[in-house]
Amino acid sequence: MGKLELVRGMPSTHGDHYPLNTTTLIRHAARTYPEQEIVYRTADGGWNRYTYADCYRRIQRSANVLEGLGVGPADVVGVLDWNNRRNFELYWSIPGLAAVMLQMNLRLSPDDLGYVCSHSGASVVLVDESLLEVAEALAPHAPTVRTWVVMSDKPMSEIETTLPNAVHYEDLLAGAPERYDWPFIEETSAYSACYTSGTTGRPKGIYYSHRGIYLHAMIGAQLMGMSSADATLLITPMFHGQCWGLPQMAALVASKLILPGRYVAADTSVLVDAMIAERVTITNGAPAIFQPMLDYIRTLPEAPDFSRLRAFSGATEPPLALMRGFHDLTGADIIHAYGATETTPLVTVNRFKPTLAGKLSEDEQWRLRTCQGLLVPGVDFRLVDAEGRDQPWDGEAQGEILMRGPWIIESYHNQEDNAERFLDGWWRSGDVGRIDRNGYLKITDRIKDVIKSGGEWISSIDMENALMAHPNIALAMVVGVPHPKWQERPVAFIKTRDGKDVDLKEIHVLLEGRFANWQFPDKVIRRDELPQTSVGKADKKVLREQYGNIYTGDV
Repeated sequence: MGKLELVRGMPSTHGDHYPLNTTTLIRHAARTYPEQEIVYRTADGGWNRYTYADCYRRIQRSANVLEGLGVGPADVVGVLDWNNRRNFELYWSIPGLAAVMLQMNLRLSPDDLGYVCSHSGASVVLVDESLLEVAEALAPHAPTVRTWVVMSDKPMSEIETTLPNAVHYEDLLAGAPERYDWPFIEETSAYSACYTSGTTGRPKGIYYSHRGIYLHAMIGAQLMGMSSADATLLITPMFHGQCWGLPQMAALVASKLILPGRYVAADTSVLVDAMIAERVTITNGAPAIFQPMLDYIRTLPEAPDFSRLRAFSGATEPPLALMRGFHDLTGADIIHAYGATETTPLVTVNRFKPTLAGKLSEDEQWRLRTCQGLLVPGVDFRLVDAEGRDQPWDGEAQGEILMRGPWIIESYHNQEDNAERFLDGWWRSGDVGRIDRNGYLKITDRIKDVIKSGGEWISSIDMENALMAHPNIALAMVVGVPHPKWQERPVAFIKTRDGKDVDLKEIHVLLEGRFANWQFPDKVIRRDELPQTSVGKADKKVLREQYGNIYTGDV
């Protein structure tokens, strides 16, 4: 189980030198399904549509524009945009030049975004007009950027910006040829880069290869049963982790595509309305987005029929109440998936195994759906204890999850010390979990979040999901806080639907049967908002810092 060692066999007669390039995905979609629709939101909040053939012509024009700006192999091109059609087009034109598409997380600070630009060596940045203030704030921190490209339907004469050497994307596009002769690119070349959100230290760079995302798209589309008969809505931000690889999956099968542009969690009605109007069957997102979508659906005079909908749910474990709510109200299938920026991201997808039919009760089947899911083909997994010893896959033994595979990173970009996150070539996830005999992975906690009380572990994730079964608890986070006697004790933080407190005794009654009495939280604190990272994950370090002394003097 150590470092990867290759054994060379007899040479094949296959076209092994023909590279897996991202451009071949979109070229196939445009060639074979030229009439397939791409629906996109416009800057004024309306909707428009064009076809894969129209899109591909713009992609080729875009490649000519970028080449004219001096972009070539191994150059890094940043993109500041929402889930817009231009962003989708750049997903193909930038990598098609053997350049690297830098996904710039809009939720990072200007200083961190500047660091990302400098660390990656980005020379050109394309920015949506609505994000000019963001670009202008980071520009002083990004000395490597020589050209800023403004993307807007307005003419340049109506746009005011302090960005140096700014040019207008649509003007350049209008004058560019609509054909481009794509090069064959060594498939291990980086097609895109994404930087972690930097919750500990500076953001770390993950550079994805053409080969990795191509294989990832094939596996993801197969596991979700995607085809050209589907309609795919991209909810997860395209600026983080390539929208979980869903743009490439959609292009692979040439499904109809819906690009919602900019939206906010406070008003997800635009997403639901688009799903109804365009008959969406595939989407992705976090529980922090799906929950307000469900709340909005409950206000409609008639619930929509989403019986064909399969929705990837990631970032955090979706509460059982959320999954059942969608299913019972609309027929939708909320599918728990697991991964990380470092894993492209899909490494598990929770689909029900037909071999388990008749062996589990309905409640047991629903509980199974809270697992992160089945291990995907092509990725190797290990469970190891604190000493690096492998643990059995029996559904009981726990350990840190280690991975390796064609779309799992082997190092961070331009970072001298990678040792902390790798063990003999395996990427260390930092997640603690168990794998049952059927191959289902269950994350029980982050190593940094697991609560160690009296020498025993308490799973904060399991407790959070149990708390969110309460009808008045919209969101819950459980953290371990230092305790003078028990090392750590859990504190429950909740956000309620009506803004009122929930009594601690009521919390304990809710947890009875699932947790031992000694595991119950000693305190419950209601907050109007609970902290989250830029990608929608619980930011528990904020709570630990703010409430670290809450048990001082307690016995």
